[in-house]
Amino acid sequence: MTPDRGRDRGSLTVFVAVLALALFVLVGLVIDGGRALSENAAAASDAEQAARLGAGQLSLDGIRAGVVTINPSAAIASAQRFLIGMGRTGTVSVFGQTVVVHVDSSAPTAVLGIIGIDHTRVSVTASATNVHGVTRSDP
Repeated sequence: MTPDRGRDRGSLTVFVAVLALALFVLVGLVIDGGRALSENAAAASDAEQAARLGAGQLSLDGIRAGVVTINPSAAIASAQRFLIGMGRTGTVSVFGQTVVVHVDSSAPTAVLGIIGIDHTRVSVTASATNVHGVTRSDP
């Protein structure tokens, strides 16, 4: 008597389909994850540069009085202009001598869009502090 091989028919096809789907998702995560990391680095760089630019906006009245301080309105305007020039949107705030820039961005997906994930969100915050004068002595 020969074994009944009819009930195993097609089982390899299901296995291959599941394996192909898993590999597709893995490739999507690698490609689109790399794009998200690249967008994160670019957004962080832009936020850092905007914060540095804002921290460099000093108050002329303060300098004339002998105190070096940030001009908050000039710092916010300067950082916002930089972000707009880079094609980004974000919020800028000044706390004492520190300028804080927060940027929200997104990266479009190349592969995962097929399964409904159209973009990945990126959110970064950077700050820069105005430091002037001698801050330490070298031996």
